[in-house]
Amino acid sequence: MAHIVILGAGIGGLPMAFEMKENARPDDKITVISNTPTFHFVPSNPWVAVDWRDRDEIELPIAPILEKKGVDFIAVGAQRVHPEQNQVELSDGRMIAYDYLVIATGPKLAFDEIEGLGPQGHTHSVCHVDHAEHAREAWMQFVADPGPIVVGAVQGASCFGPAYEYAMIMETDLRRRKIRDKVPMTFVTSEPYIGHLGLNGVGDSKSMMESIFRDKSVRWICNAKVTKVEAGLMHVTEHDEDGKPKKDHTLPFKYSMMLPAFKGVDAIFGIEGLVNPRGFVLIDEHQRNPRYPNVFAVGVCVAITPPEPTPIPTGIPKTGYMIESMVTATAHNIRALLDGAQPHEHATWNAVCLADFGDRGAAFVALPQIPPRNVSWFSEGYWVHLAKIAFEKYFMRKMKKGTSEPIYERVVMKAMGIMKLKDH
Repeated sequence: MAHIVILGAGIGGLPMAFEMKENARPDDKITVISNTPTFHFVPSNPWVAVDWRDRDEIELPIAPILEKKGVDFIAVGAQRVHPEQNQVELSDGRMIAYDYLVIATGPKLAFDEIEGLGPQGHTHSVCHVDHAEHAREAWMQFVADPGPIVVGAVQGASCFGPAYEYAMIMETDLRRRKIRDKVPMTFVTSEPYIGHLGLNGVGDSKSMMESIFRDKSVRWICNAKVTKVEAGLMHVTEHDEDGKPKKDHTLPFKYSMMLPAFKGVDAIFGIEGLVNPRGFVLIDEHQRNPRYPNVFAVGVCVAITPPEPTPIPTGIPKTGYMIESMVTATAHNIRALLDGAQPHEHATWNAVCLADFGDRGAAFVALPQIPPRNVSWFSEGYWVHLAKIAFEKYFMRKMKKGTSEPIYERVVMKAMGIMKLKDH
């Protein structure tokens, strides 16, 4: 019998538990460790932040889901991973031994790297449902007395889609309230151009996103570094293509949402050979850590080198479809090791994204996510808005049932009407 521990119970961790249970031997034990008793669907947070969703619509209790699957669950956060001893130290002092460990923690949100950034400072976030609820409270006050908005992603950020989504969702909500004319909007991003997305763009994303912003009267500042945030005032330095300071901006705002940079969580940060200097888990082509061969990682916590440097640092996003392929590869590779064989499965690292813009939306397909690609496609329209809503409901139903089927591959690709791209 082997004990397989999964650290984290989010979009990577829960599907990892489902697939590992299906692939493990009957007498193997699987345990999920999480610092929260609930799962929430992160892609719906922008809707929560403008009062289009309630928390209970995108949140599920984890324990009963895993109990039905025969998976143990510990709702206590990890204090420290000890890979030399094959143990996870919990915050309550317990030590959990493992034969195989899958790290699926997601990131630590590095608000502290910029003075005044984040929910404890002067900007909001949609990275967690707690933040989204706080943002909603502020949003309801804002629409009663509107003013300028600054929205975007700071230097080092690697997840740009939610910034575009939230900007456009706010814009739609303001139009519905008939107060859009009272709200100047500025999009601030570390990307070298609008629509870069940390991916060197996808298809015609640059011109299409610029066109959408122009149509919606959203001005933008690229190659931007946020130096400090004060109450109602953001200090931004715009850089040229060589990364040299070009212009300083002092942007007044009455409401702001800025995505932070990500780091590895404290439980693994600084462990030599396990993580890189930012705390992301080092892996090989089989999702396996080179130094600790019984440790795997999936999701946002994985270290991926950007395809090329940008004037201001940007990371690579890990989309749901990409994470799903990591999960499947990891489950099969651990089973191979259990059978005395060597890992052989590779994650596809393909990217499919549905971004809701309130009453329309944008979608892209990047196969693979990192250039050069076999497929690079970007489109927008009302159908994306509908597809995102349908996908949210389907995903939550499947998580509640504990399915191990490849949700993103089967549902998102079908919803976009491009199943024929699957073989590329």
